Amino acid sequence: MKKIVTPITDEAINQIAVNDMVYLSGYIYTGRDAVLPKVLELIESNGLKEAGIDLQGSVIFHTAVSPAGVGPTSSNKLEIESSIPVLSKAGVKLHLGKGELSSKTIEELEKYNSVYAVIPPVTALLESKTLERKVVAFPELGMEALHLLKVDGFPAIIAAAHGKSLY
Repeated sequence: MKKIVTPITDEAINQIAVNDMVYLSGYIYTGRDAVLPKVLELIESNGLKEAGIDLQGSVIFHTAVSPAGVGPTSSNKLEIESSIPVLSKAGVKLHLGKGELSSKTIEELEKYNSVYAVIPPVTALLESKTLERKVVAFPELGMEALHLLKVDGFPAIIAAAHGKSLY
């Protein structure tokens, strides 16, 4: 069991491998189909800083945030999986969701020393590990807005790292 605290360093990424069980703590961003393309637009327009978003060493959890809690969505949806290389290049170190990624995406993760972890759909457990939440961008998207969560002990399994995949 490895503990990872955000912001995540390259050294921390270098210490994890496929099949490692990790516990995430610190602040993580959330995003899925509706918001990730908007975040990519902010990256392209150099608007992250103005929006108060710092992706260096960050985690993006592929989820929406609702009163019932948080749970992973499929990371291999077009809008989500296609965002992974750009977000990795922009500083995201760990992408958190569910499902198999393409070999091309796994190569891109390797290129930017980022990893992908899967999390079981256990909404109640994750809600109990969520200490704080706030909307940081695109509030008009409701539960699919970009949120910033403070978590403690989020469990996950590394599914793609260093050019290798669990799948």
